[in-house]
Amino acid sequence: LEIKFSWSSKLPFYRMRITIKDEIVTLGVPNISPSNITHTKKVSASDWNKLLSDENTIVIDTRNDYEVKIGTFQNAVNPNTKSFREFPTFVENNLDTIGDKNIAIFCTGGIRCEKAAAYLESKGIYNVYNLQGGILKYLEEIPPKDSLWNGECFVFDQRISVVHGLQQGSCQLCRSCRTPLTPIERESPHYVE
Repeated sequence: LEIKFSWSSKLPFYRMRITIKDEIVTLGVPNISPSNITHTKKVSASDWNKLLSDENTIVIDTRNDYEVKIGTFQNAVNPNTKSFREFPTFVENNLDTIGDKNIAIFCTGGIRCEKAAAYLESKGIYNVYNLQGGILKYLEEIPPKDSLWNGECFVFDQRISVVHGLQQGSCQLCRSCRTPLTPIERESPHYVE
């Protein structure tokens, strides 16, 4: 387990609650465990751009659609999932397009990618590369001028989104639908605060 630090000028969580769950992130497929990963390679933030620039690499964003909407890596495939439980269906529907290509997967902090990598390996896909530490580590370490990241990264606390240097982003949470809204979306005549 890798400990991560991210500083905020205000409390990012209003309260802290600890519960024991069978799965932190539910994939919905039995017997898929990150402890079973044997082939997936972890790629550091400093080596990530090189992998993404390889023409033989398919980049897959393993996050949910509302997260992808506000930011993702250049040329990343959006699986259009409303929940991580839909990721296996995305894989099943796209197995034939993978072939012998490298699969680069990423998520916010790395937990979903561990589960996604285990699932891909269970399907016989072994050329998987996982962004170590997730988007947050990339935004922490890679300067904007060298970045292949576009937009902001949704985070599961009161900051809503972060940008390079893990500074608070400009997104706000819609009080009605609970999805992140960009400043442009909040300018819509349909938006009511």
